[in-house]
Amino acid sequence: MMAATQSPTQQLFKEIEQTPVEYIPILLRIVKSYREAVTLNTASESFRQGWKETLSGDTHPIINLWDDIDAL
Repeated sequence: MMAATQSPTQQLFKEIEQTPVEYIPILLRIVKSYREAVTLNTASESFRQGWKETLSGDTHPIINLWDDIDAL
């Protein structure tokens, strides 16, 4: 019942403490990958990325925008 009163951060630290030291680098990569996957870029970062792709020619014809939209 102790876990119910702990914050998610405290629970995470407890799990980390119970992880064998040789697996900590892998756990760190997992956590970092998860954070990057669920975190949205800022508008300026998104614009910069889009502009970079445009300048490099990494674009798609607008006619293909709705291809396979009803594939479900």
